[in-house]
Amino acid sequence: MPYTGSGSVSLDGGARPGRRRLRGALGATALRGGRTRLTRRPSPYVVLGGLFWLVMTLAYWRVPLCCDTGQHAAVIERLRWDLWHPAHPTADLPGAGSPYYSPYAVVQGVLARLTGLSGWALVKLAGPLNLLVLLTGVGRFVRVLTPRPWAPVLALLFMTVLWGTERIVWSGYLGLMSMTTNLGYPSTFAIGLTFWAWAWTGARARGGGLPRGVRYVGPSGLGSAWAYAGLGALYGLIVLTHPITAVAAPAGAVAVVAAWQRGWWGPVVGRWALTCAVALAVAVAWPYYSVLSPAGDTGVDGIHRLLYTDMGGHLWLALLGLPALWARARRSPRDPLVLMFGAQCLVVAYGWVSGHYACGRILGLAAVPAQFALAVELAAPRPWGWGRRMLGAVAAAGVCVGFLTVQAGAVVPRSLDPVGFEQPPRWPTYAWAARHVGAGEVLITDGYFAGHTMAGYGVNMAAPTWPDPALDEAERGRRHADVRAYLDPAATRAERRKIARRYGVRWLLLTRWREAPEEAVVVDFSPRTGEVLARIAP
Repeated sequence: MPYTGSGSVSLDGGARPGRRRLRGALGATALRGGRTRLTRRPSPYVVLGGLFWLVMTLAYWRVPLCCDTGQHAAVIERLRWDLWHPAHPTADLPGAGSPYYSPYAVVQGVLARLTGLSGWALVKLAGPLNLLVLLTGVGRFVRVLTPRPWAPVLALLFMTVLWGTERIVWSGYLGLMSMTTNLGYPSTFAIGLTFWAWAWTGARARGGGLPRGVRYVGPSGLGSAWAYAGLGALYGLIVLTHPITAVAAPAGAVAVVAAWQRGWWGPVVGRWALTCAVALAVAVAWPYYSVLSPAGDTGVDGIHRLLYTDMGGHLWLALLGLPALWARARRSPRDPLVLMFGAQCLVVAYGWVSGHYACGRILGLAAVPAQFALAVELAAPRPWGWGRRMLGAVAAAGVCVGFLTVQAGAVVPRSLDPVGFEQPPRWPTYAWAARHVGAGEVLITDGYFAGHTMAGYGVNMAAPTWPDPALDEAERGRRHADVRAYLDPAATRAERRKIARRYGVRWLLLTRWREAPEEAVVVDFSPRTGEVLARIAP
């Protein structure tokens, strides 16, 4: 943004001599409807974003909890038992070093102890709160990018619909279908904080670095050292809440600062250094786990390889924003969205080349620059040129394709569905089994759903389903091998007893295709799935 020592900074890139104040605050209409104190009508984003919050909250609450919810509920249950020294989230082992024990989870653990609510209930209640953080973060970030009032609305639309034509339900992805399962996850909260952090970083970079005698009037200025320290604390919180999201957060921050910061002299360098120092201090000072432990953990790379092999089907509609990014790059190679897109693509490419496929988890945020660039471009006032009209038509077609092929089932209930859209996953509940198994008792199961769910009720698994730095991956592999040996029909009673004593196994939860061993006593069964719960005689 140009500046002059005798004038003010203008929004159209020019300096206006003799004036020291902007005609309007940057982005004043993105979250608020009017420019003056007399017209306090809500902006389009406040109205439509509020409606979106209501619809998605209802959609999230109508779908049975599934997927990784059991893991997050298990974390809350362990914190309920012992807030300061929680056990391993899913096994009868110490939990020291587990990155699941983040500040986000500790707050939920405190609430569980104070209210008596279960981990499942708290994950469910976290959904609308996380969505509120996400929506306000999107609005704030787009407000820093442009004052166009409809840009945040379009950004939200494209962010939730323009993905691909193959369904993906994965933590960190912001499509409507994924939101029906992951709104209560720490990743959603961390992504919402990331948008807030980028917005405040952009406000600081855009308002800072001006020479003496020039005053910036916008959403923020250079600010005090406390403001930069607070921004660093926010980035540190993102790192602790969801380390994988934290890979994308600083990459985007560097892009924003590189795009907008002018004047790298002493005070500016010192304040950004303060931001980095505080972020590092907050992350390193957390007592529950070391932020460096996930960096060397390769246990999660295998399951994330799918994000690379199916990338085209999951993301190709987001590429419709590339022409808008190209137009921004032609206007300024240092455009923040252009640099952010490039930085995040480099991270994704590094994950593919190095084999650290967990970096593919940031693909959800890597698509955001293209989606938001498209939103800003199509929020421009009319009349439009032929290029923008064509881009708008292609974007509208992409929205229809994305919604009708993948996303519609997330918000259209089956009872109101005239077409037969694909619905979100509906996993069975295991409350029937949990009422027999005591908290902390160890269970073996051969069921996929049960293996991902039972730990959320406070049950320990002989072989943890999820990788965790708190348990060596080789040891987790040995546990899974022992479980397979126990369930082998050729295993003898003595061999099964040896494995059961090794891990303290008291219960079996078996699918209807597997026969219970002779020493097990069937206690209950599920009419829906045919699974049986059996107690092992001591």
